[in-house]
Amino acid sequence: MTDDRKILRSLFDAAVEAANPVRAVIRNLPEKPRGRTAVIAVGKAAVPMAMAVEDNWDGPLEGLVIAPHGYAHDLRRLKLVHGRHPVPDETSLAAAEQALALASTLGPDDLLIALISGGASALMSKPAPGIAIQEKFGLVKALLECGANIAELNCVRKQVSAVKGGRLARAAGEAAVWTLALSDVPGDDPAIIGSGPTVPDPTRKTDARAILARYGVPVPPSIEAWLKAPDGDRSILSRRAETRVIVSPHESFRAVRTRAEAQGLNVLYLGDRIEGEAREVAKVLAAIALEIAARDAPARKPCLLLSGGETGVTVRGKGRGGRNVEFLLALAIALGECPRITALAADTDGIDGMEPIAGAVIDPASLARARALGLDPMGFLENNDAHTLFERLGDQVITGPTHTNVNDFRGILIR
Repeated sequence: MTDDRKILRSLFDAAVEAANPVRAVIRNLPEKPRGRTAVIAVGKAAVPMAMAVEDNWDGPLEGLVIAPHGYAHDLRRLKLVHGRHPVPDETSLAAAEQALALASTLGPDDLLIALISGGASALMSKPAPGIAIQEKFGLVKALLECGANIAELNCVRKQVSAVKGGRLARAAGEAAVWTLALSDVPGDDPAIIGSGPTVPDPTRKTDARAILARYGVPVPPSIEAWLKAPDGDRSILSRRAETRVIVSPHESFRAVRTRAEAQGLNVLYLGDRIEGEAREVAKVLAAIALEIAARDAPARKPCLLLSGGETGVTVRGKGRGGRNVEFLLALAIALGECPRITALAADTDGIDGMEPIAGAVIDPASLARARALGLDPMGFLENNDAHTLFERLGDQVITGPTHTNVNDFRGILIR
């Protein structure tokens, strides 16, 4: 089993390495403008993306790099500021205000290079007029805890924002806007990646109201009044705007598949668009894995059952967790100590939930080891406390900042 745990960790590492954004940025740089060139990089991959521009831009360069707290850098020409993720705070507000201020200084001969990656929504956050910062942050936190998916979450974020949903590009006026995006969302929609600060927004306030009503999220009066007011103009002013998704989960999973097949594994790839409640997704994948273990169908052993996407967690307990460890604990319970299955689930950004823990790994002995320590796996699941359980078992996957983000990796290895 130790060998299978190592194999799964090497496959996860391959997924992260394939999502390195540096080469993709270099391949997709725009032509130099007649005027100024400004960079606004925001997200978990902001630092390496910005460094790729710095190292390959022959000419004057200015700008702002917004990354999570604790991210180190070797930037020389661009200013680094920090914001909070996944729930924004005052540093996220200050970062958004600096980005809007920089964009507003650009003219028709200038160029804005926007480098957007996962986490941008929280790291650069400024509420719409009339909405208090704590009201917006509280609304986002409540929606996260209800298990909303990334598209729903970002729709609401955009509708109560002064910077998302194309508003950063609009602040740049008639300057050329060149957006390079690293996708962490199912379907790679640039309007959803980082809540699309430089991309026209197809959603409307009525969509946000419907989402909040569906989850029963309490809405402060100021936000309710804003969402009931007419939609404003969010069109991009520049006639020279281009958006490119330069790295997506597809490339990462292709690299994983190549490496897995080289090790003699049959790969059943379920795609990178799987969404839904984490523990419910776990039940479905457990059923598929058990079928393969018992009958060599729908794939033959040895098999890697591979998938990505972003599940959600409805928080009912008071524990420490994230969607990947919640999935993995529910998977272990559903598998029922099947002797031939090992699994790893982790987020490619190195952060699952609110902590710098990428995910965890299970093997056929995980539940027995937990019970030998007097730990009740189902109790931990019901308390949304999977981080604590896997910490006690020594089964956490900890990477540190990966400086990239292409959603989740779920690998189930069946012998």
